[in-house]
Amino acid sequence: MLRRTLIAGLMGSSAAALGACGNRAGDRAATKSTALPATVTIAAISYPYQGKQTYNGLTQVVINQGWLESELASKGVKLAFFPVPTSVGGPLINESFAARRIDFAGYGDFPALIAKSGGVDIRAITSSGPGNNAYLIVRKGLEAKSIEDLKGKSLAIHRGRPWELTLAKLLDSKGLTLNDFKIYNLNPQAAYSALSSGKVDAVFTLSEALLQEDKGAGTIIWSTASHPEWKMRTGLFARSAFTAEHPELTQRVVNAYLKAAHWASQPENRTAYLELASRGNSPVSVVERDLANKGGAWKDNFSPIIDQAFVSHFDDVSKYTFTNKLVQKEVATRDFVDPTFVNAGLKALKLDGFWNETPVTQL
Repeated sequence: MLRRTLIAGLMGSSAAALGACGNRAGDRAATKSTALPATVTIAAISYPYQGKQTYNGLTQVVINQGWLESELASKGVKLAFFPVPTSVGGPLINESFAARRIDFAGYGDFPALIAKSGGVDIRAITSSGPGNNAYLIVRKGLEAKSIEDLKGKSLAIHRGRPWELTLAKLLDSKGLTLNDFKIYNLNPQAAYSALSSGKVDAVFTLSEALLQEDKGAGTIIWSTASHPEWKMRTGLFARSAFTAEHPELTQRVVNAYLKAAHWASQPENRTAYLELASRGNSPVSVVERDLANKGGAWKDNFSPIIDQAFVSHFDDVSKYTFTNKLVQKEVATRDFVDPTFVNAGLKALKLDGFWNETPVTQL
């Protein structure tokens, strides 16, 4: 039998624990050194593929291009990638940032803000496109056409993950709250299993909902295709101490992601990118449908620009996490978002103007 959980208090405790660890890490960083690190470590969601790890999004492109590894090697610095299973996602990245095991990570808004509020000093230094879609899928045989039809029924969502704010905005637009449903806090894989076995009525999740629909486990009744402004946001995040101590290395890392984004944006590389993106749990057909649901031109999917929409989104996330007691301290966006490196990289690589967004220059 599934166990319903309310985790607001747990999230607060988790943030406090991260804060303690983060503060200790900050103390260690107090004795600033100009010596280059032996290794730069980047974390990202990963999947097993043909006996190896393949990484999510542009991180795999960065690996394949080899430019960053070569650039760092010229400075006597090694490049390492830290694989993060999707089942643990943000919490593992947060713990690794707090323990200084990683320097950069590609992940989502919610866990990053939870870490920042808990005292782990990180910053968003690039965007990763216009946001990720969220989907509401109901179990097979359930006669439900809208979120209102699910009132009083069981709804699974992985609390504290980036798509929770999207659900909150959907509910608010309909005059509903989480209290109108039987909420089950389940990671995505457990939620899909519960959906296919009929143990929950619906799941609010990301693009794997398309795969579940293809398998016949349920029917998608809503997605952010109808409200693109509600998408979750992801980006490249960095330890603030690292960016302060090693701005040149940070710029090289950012430039590598800009090069990867530019490569993926080219129409002639579409097929190659889709093949890379489908090495996880989703076939090419699902990846294509999800990207199509985002709307816009192909290159828009990869824009690294930190624009006002990106900043405003993090304002919303900060307010939501604090108001709903997912964190104990509200985060000021100006202390969390840093467009300096991406703006410098766009200019250095002559990519300013390639994407449509207007970069912010100061917060």
